[in-house]
Amino acid sequence: MIEINNLTTNPVDEEFLKKIAKEILESEDKKASELSIALVGQGRIRELNKRYRGRNSVTDVLAFPDREIGLGEIVICLREIKKNAKRYGAVEETKVSSSPSLNSVRSVFEKELARVLIHGILHLLGYDHEKSELDTEKMREKEEYYLTSLKIRGRRDKSLLPLRLPDRLPDGKFSN
Repeated sequence: MIEINNLTTNPVDEEFLKKIAKEILESEDKKASELSIALVGQGRIRELNKRYRGRNSVTDVLAFPDREIGLGEIVICLREIKKNAKRYGAVEETKVSSSPSLNSVRSVFEKELARVLIHGILHLLGYDHEKSELDTEKMREKEEYYLTSLKIRGRRDKSLLPLRLPDRLPDGKFSN
């Protein structure tokens, strides 16, 4: 089950997020895993970042593994996603069909939101870019693999070529 809790006043396409999460969990053989996604503001994510990571700053995503109740929880700051979207791409709108799907991402904001969600899910699956350069590269390759396979591309793109799937890392501890 994938649960989404939008604790902001900003509307978000929850089905879009659920589709992304479902695709990744199925691909990683974690189909039955429970996942919670919380969308929060800058104050709340700063507070969590300070409490759990000792960093008194705003970040775009935090991941909290919890094997007892499922995969865990991902906390995403929508304001940071918006800032990142502006930083990495102009307000480039893509044509969309009347029924949105993963193949018709409508904005740079949604592409960045998808990227951050993928990043958070990978942390819950044990990937950790803060351990070593090799682990960083494995995680980046996996992120790019999912962005490509789900046809979600943005200004951070380096290539549209499919990437080799890296070996799965053992479950990690708390990470961003």
